[in-house]
Amino acid sequence: MSSLADRMIGLLLCAITALVICREWGVADWTQPAKPLLVLVLVSILLFRVRLSRKAFIAVAFLISIALVATNPDWRRIVTRGLETAAFIGAFFTALSTLRTVAQTSPAIQRAGTFLAGQPPGRRYAALTVGGQAFALLLNYGSLQLLGSLATTNAKSEPNPEIRGHRIRRMLLAIQRAFVSTLPWSPLSFAMAITISVIPDASWGKALVPGLVTSALLAGIGWSLDTMFKPQLTVTPVRSVPVGTWATMLPLVLLLAILLFCVVTLGALTQVRVVGIVAVLVPCIAIVWMLLQHCEDSPVATTWARIKAYVLQELTGYRGELTLLMMAGFIGTAGSQLFAPMVQATGFDLSYLPPWVVLVSFVWIIPLAGQIGMNPILAVTLIAPLIPAATDLGVQPTAIVVAITAGWALSGASSPFTATTLLIGSFAGISATRVGLVWNGAYTLICGFMLSIWVLAFAYLF
Repeated sequence: MSSLADRMIGLLLCAITALVICREWGVADWTQPAKPLLVLVLVSILLFRVRLSRKAFIAVAFLISIALVATNPDWRRIVTRGLETAAFIGAFFTALSTLRTVAQTSPAIQRAGTFLAGQPPGRRYAALTVGGQAFALLLNYGSLQLLGSLATTNAKSEPNPEIRGHRIRRMLLAIQRAFVSTLPWSPLSFAMAITISVIPDASWGKALVPGLVTSALLAGIGWSLDTMFKPQLTVTPVRSVPVGTWATMLPLVLLLAILLFCVVTLGALTQVRVVGIVAVLVPCIAIVWMLLQHCEDSPVATTWARIKAYVLQELTGYRGELTLLMMAGFIGTAGSQLFAPMVQATGFDLSYLPPWVVLVSFVWIIPLAGQIGMNPILAVTLIAPLIPAATDLGVQPTAIVVAITAGWALSGASSPFTATTLLIGSFAGISATRVGLVWNGAYTLICGFMLSIWVLAFAYLF
């Protein structure tokens, strides 16, 4: 029975992904009523296949739906919109995971990761920061798993416990901060995908350049802190020569160049949002990559076998993560329709605040919400209806995107409940709370201050 349920999860996710692609590309509109129904069937199966903490998210979503039925005559539209948000998140995750699956079996990617992890201390943090961003684009959270395992393996080869401890800490922080620094600009990040979907008239093309500036600040501050506060060792470490040369990184660079070129080109040639382009482009690149990997071993048959394994076996392995993300999207979207009237009843209105305060608040509210266990997807979709229109704030929609994605990145670095801190903590053998509040405490505060200045500068000067 469990095997059948696992297969159903994969097939339903693929069907939902196809429907989301149809919606984004404006084809086969007659198929769209099936999307909320498929999400309900998927969630019904997931309810019996995830642990208790994930069941709690489904229970909260159910209670919100009941409350809407009891209090809002327009509950059908609101619940349907919440289910569509959940479908969008599930489809985006399913599409991105295809690239992660094929990249994790690529010898070239393994060699590139080993080369980065083996860099000498003088340039290891910078190498992992730059290279880690490239890996994050391809692997998403898989980059933390791949580079984290390589980093800890490299560090454990060090016999001196003092050096080993410092090395693990510095390498893992470089990997984590590289990952969060991609969130404000990557077309493959949930931060960008969700934010541009909830902010009217926002687009990835307009947010790309300011997002890169945010990314540079996040990465640069991390590197500066690592450089200024190098540990004082009581022994002299033995230097090792890294395996490979910088040419090892060329396949990764080439793949990223192809990916970004195709995203930009298709974005210019079509009217499709970047999330719709990514949902089609990434699986296509993954399939071509599989064919090349197996070009000497029955490429078509082997690739088809891997696709079947991905759909029927691998996707179900993400069921806990998918439940969390999809239900966070539903709870935020549907729950905001309960939350917003309650806030308005208190007389609180963000439009009464100075516009610059509203913008800066996004940089801080999202990471603060993360401290009480609120997923960034949940936080952003929940507060989105409360955000005044960009024209009311006297700024462009892109300025709001820059502020929200900056806060999202800080949440990824500091919240003890995000996948980034949980993964880094597991590799380091410490709690996620220590990673978020001790290892990244000063980093988050400094970045928050600098990003607040950057958000205001972009909104009112540029």
